[in-house]
Amino acid sequence: MYAERVLSGMRPTGRLHLGHYHGVLKNWVRLQEEYPCLFFVADWHALTTNYDSPQVIEESVWDMLIDWLAAGVDPSQATLFIQSRVPEHAELHLLLSMMCPLGWLERVPTYKDQQEKLSNKDLSTYGFLGYPLLQSADILIYRADKVPVGEDQVPHVEITREVARRFNHLYGREPGFEEKAQEAVKKLGSKRARLYYELRTRFQQEGEETALERAHALLEEAQNLSMGDRERLYGYLEGSSKMILVEPEALLTHAARMPGLDGQKMSKSYGNTIFLREEPESVTKKIRTMQTDPARVRRTDPGDPAKCPVWQFHEIYSDDDTRDWVQKGCRSAGIGCIECKQPVIDAVLKEQAVMRERAQPYVEDPSLVRNIIADGCERARKLAQETMRDVRESMGLSYS
Repeated sequence: MYAERVLSGMRPTGRLHLGHYHGVLKNWVRLQEEYPCLFFVADWHALTTNYDSPQVIEESVWDMLIDWLAAGVDPSQATLFIQSRVPEHAELHLLLSMMCPLGWLERVPTYKDQQEKLSNKDLSTYGFLGYPLLQSADILIYRADKVPVGEDQVPHVEITREVARRFNHLYGREPGFEEKAQEAVKKLGSKRARLYYELRTRFQQEGEETALERAHALLEEAQNLSMGDRERLYGYLEGSSKMILVEPEALLTHAARMPGLDGQKMSKSYGNTIFLREEPESVTKKIRTMQTDPARVRRTDPGDPAKCPVWQFHEIYSDDDTRDWVQKGCRSAGIGCIECKQPVIDAVLKEQAVMRERAQPYVEDPSLVRNIIADGCERARKLAQETMRDVRESMGLSYS
């Protein structure tokens, strides 16, 4: 069993906006306090849809990293790195592609969705079809057991679990595995060994998940097992192979749906964004000119907050008292729209002031970001190399 580890990445496709902050980065900041985290710039992934305009990727990478640091992602708590600087991702992707059935990739829901959404681009490429497998390689190379995702991304974690299971089944059989596993069971002591066999039988014959959990707990408590024996016993529990790649769990995250200035989802393609480090004058102007309830033509017309995009901002940024003031004031025409927008302007500017302050040292001295990433890439690469040693050995490619 491997240590808990969280992995998440983001494509560099332009400046980050408040949707990215409330949807992803706020969650990363919380996770880095709870788990060892790896956060990476998915530049190869960006090429799957932007292969014809790579300059956008190059320009966005460093800006995006400053945005992460501005949002509170802390390089002393999490490992930050760039995907293409760890070439083992590509090697594992290639090796997994040898055993991954084509149908698994074709049935990933986002494959057809994205093709329809981006119908202006030619996405009939191998890279686009294979990007869920590259995503699997990103996760499996670090033996990450937790991947923070929204509901729509769960199928990507599921295919990763299937790929890990298939890999372990095909290549996790070492010569004399069964005998070595049985020798390892003896090291548990007679009482624990009996319990281990009993739990193994209950799981394999009756599919009892609680038996598997109890067996895992039993192995975690065992002090005198080597790493190799421990891994054999985890594999022996679930079948008859050694676990080389870890099956990750989807860590379902609650993300506030950040509305855009027009009430739709905030997105650069809709032109309705507020960028993370936008100038205060620009932010103020954007919010002041936001659409409101169309029923409020004149200042004296009552309105309905549910029909106003500004109310969606209040739901994220305002406290109960302010929201109560908005509800009463809007419905009675007691407050005007400009008046209603002011607490939102104040709250957004306050949030961004902290981000700009955090970002300033990196803007003034870009070498600081480059040093953070150099260290992060080195740490990530060591973990990736450990996994690849085991992968090559299990596939008969170590030639030692």
